Amino acid sequence: MASKSRGAARHRRHARLRRKVVGTEARPRLSVFRSNRHIVAQLINDDAGVTMASASTLETDIRSGATGNSVAAAKVGQLIAERAKAAGVSTVVFDRGGNRYHGRVAALADAAREAGLEF
Repeated sequence: MASKSRGAARHRRHARLRRKVVGTEARPRLSVFRSNRHIVAQLINDDAGVTMASASTLETDIRSGATGNSVAAAKVGQLIAERAKAAGVSTVVFDRGGNRYHGRVAALADAAREAGLEF
């Protein structure tokens, strides 16, 4: 049996997760993408196919420091929660993007919960 790459395995896990996780206007999907250097969070309404809000470590106010650690991920979680409230969203469904709920992904989720998002 040929070995699969880690990226392909993550895509398979994400596809499996996306069969169950669907965002609506009332309860959008909080999608998380994690690369080696950055982390991106988006609030997505899958019914309309639009991104309602987004936050990432690529933004200038967060990019000034280290971007590939849990502290930066927590800042992104705080920021996405603030932008969600501004868009009138209080509850979301969490999409970890095929990554384990661990480290930076968990730090982003915990910070978003502390800032007032419910999931």
